[in-house]
Formats: sequence, C-alpha cells, structure tokens
Amino acid sequence: MESSQYKRIHLIVLDSVGIGEAPDAKDFDDIGADTLGHIAEKINGLAMPNMGRLGLSNIREIKGIEKVEKPLAFYTKMQEASRGKDTMTGHWEIMGLITSHPFKVFPDGFPELLITRLEKASGRTVIGNIPASGTEIIERLGPEHMKTGALIVYTSADSVLQIAAHEEVIPLAELYEICKKAREITLAEEYKVGRVIARPFIGSPGNFQRTANRHDYALKPFGRTVMNELSSNGFDVIAIGKIHDIYDGEGITESIRTKSNMDGMDKLVQVMEKDFTGISFINLVDFDAKFGHRRDPEGYGAALEQFDKRLPEVFERMQDDDLLIITADHGNDPTHHGTDHTREYVPLLVYSKRFDGGRELPVRKTFADVGATIAHNFGIGWNGAGDSFLSELTIEK
Repeated sequence: MESSQYKRIHLIVLDSVGIGEAPDAKDFDDIGADTLGHIAEKINGLAMPNMGRLGLSNIREIKGIEKVEKPLAFYTKMQEASRGKDTMTGHWEIMGLITSHPFKVFPDGFPELLITRLEKASGRTVIGNIPASGTEIIERLGPEHMKTGALIVYTSADSVLQIAAHEEVIPLAELYEICKKAREITLAEEYKVGRVIARPFIGSPGNFQRTANRHDYALKPFGRTVMNELSSNGFDVIAIGKIHDIYDGEGITESIRTKSNMDGMDKLVQVMEKDFTGISFINLVDFDAKFGHRRDPEGYGAALEQFDKRLPEVFERMQDDDLLIITADHGNDPTHHGTDHTREYVPLLVYSKRFDGGRELPVRKTFADVGATIAHNFGIGWNGAGDSFLSELTIEK
C-alpha cells in the first residue's frame, strides 16, 4: 500500500450540523442561518474539546470551542452544489451525484389529487396530511385511526411521505403493500417525493409506541455513486444508521441499523474493531430529527456535546492506515424561522494517526470532493463529480 493510501476510511455525517450560511442562502430564504454558531451562542458556549482539537473552531470560531494553534486534522468547509438542502441530495452529492432538480417538499401537506389516488389504491381514507412530528401525530390521531382504520399520513421538512398505522388495525403486510403503492404514485414528476416510510405503532391511546418495523421506500440514486464503484471492485461498504435507506441499498455490502446517535456510535466502534478494507459510513440523525426540526437549540447543543465525548473511543480504535472524515449534509439552524433545513456550508475535518498535525484546506465547491477522495484512495478510477484532496493530506510523521 502506498503511503498516501488508507485501508479503511470512516465517514461520519453529522446530520444537519451546518457551519454558517452558504453563498446562495438567499435563494433558499436562509440568510443568516448558522446552525453551530447560533447553538453555541444560545447555550453560552459549546463544550466540544475533541472536535476543537481536530480544528472545528479553526474553520470559523465557535463560542466555547478553542481555536487551536496546531489542529490534529486537515480542516475546511464545503459548499453544496446540488439544488436542494435535504438529506438525500446532500448524501448523494457526498458520494458523487450532484442533483440539478431538487426533490419536492410539502409544507402545506400533499396535493388533494395525490391523497385521492392513495385512498383509491389502498381502499382506506386518509387523515392528517400535514407536516408533523411522528410521535405527536400518532398521539393526536391514533384514537381516530383505531376507530376508523384510516391511514395517518404526514410529512416533514424532508421530501418524505410517512404512513402511520397501528399493527393491530392494519397488519404489517398490508401497510407495506400500501407504502409500495404510495411509492409508485409519488414517482410522478409533479410529486417527486424522495421517500415513502411505513411507520407502524402499537399500544393504546395515551401510550402509543412506534415499533422497529419501520420500512423505507426510497428513490434509487439517479446514477452510479462512489459506493457502487467500491463494492463492484471488491471493497467493503458498511452502512450504519439510515445510510442504507438514503441510497436504497445501492453499493452497500453490509447494513447495520441504529436507534439513536449514541447507538450509532456504539455500532461504529464495533465496526472499527473488525478487519475490513473499504469504508464505514454512518449518519447520526438525532441532531436533525430530534432537535433541528423541533427548534430545540438546547437539546441540539447537548447532543453535540454527547457526540464529542464519544470521539476518544473512535480515536483509540483507529489504525495507522485508517482515515477519519467528519462532515454534514446540510444545516438545520434551530433558531431559524420555520422548521425546514437551512442552506449552509458544512464542516470538513480529516484525521489520521499518520498526520503530524493538520492545516487548512481550500474551501470545497462541492460535497462530491469527499467521494472523489475516497475513490482516489482505493484506485477505482472515478470519473464523476468532485475533486480529490487526497494528495493535499501531506503532513505525515
């Protein structure tokens, strides 16, 4: 193996952890958005010493996180090239696909014609049809659903149609078939919904609980990603968390489900103890789902600090021929108006035990530079979007 190459690359996506408005933020009504900055100000400083040592505050100073003289990682920020600010466009771009036409979101619920088609295809009526928290809408509409058998349909700030149903009212097999029909309906260009999600639950009014039988029906990436090329060339692509759903399984050799950020970190640590050649790829979704959309800067800040405390476990398990990449897929400023994602730069931190310190890299013009770098490292001849920064990681012990 050449000195510039790594046997394993661990890619951590901190879902929605933006680092300040992007140059085109005005086009997305996101002037002033600053996820990390505003959280730090709101809670009077973030305690993230491990991210600080990597160089997070060297990208731009963040209250509570020390700017270090000699950061451990190479650091910069990345601008999204795709026309969108949702989970799928961000992740697909990280792996080399730039989306020119964004997925559609439905801040006022789904069009009447779509709902009519869903009712006809399923043989059931629909209630809800609003943007909502899954736990909240189940508590509110669960009793009516149990009486009538109607489908609870809702969306979020992402391009997603979610269908909730009690497992004793609508059996799982039927719910999954309904979601498959909904997937076919929402493929139409006038809808262009990124994902349909089955959200089964159990229990009684006042004590409903979502089960682990969730199932996602996602669009497949519109082209081959770096992950496809890796797996086709015999490399391991280990997906942790919702990575499998985001890419609809494309290019993945092993998939590991997670229940939360901390469960995700547990699973990542376990994967790092395995012998493999290729990448591990994890999305930590709680930042976005539990705190960004719910506009909870205090909860978001606590989750960031929790993540930081787990980083030493990652560092301890890194081998000399491992590379760690930490980034994000979009912003979700919990102090911003509305409940939508925010168009922001995302941080990029790149660390290896080989490095005798890091330095600033040029600002990346596309998230696809990450995928191009991974492709370059494993020699798979990537011809898609992005420019590799592998040769720029030149400070070695």
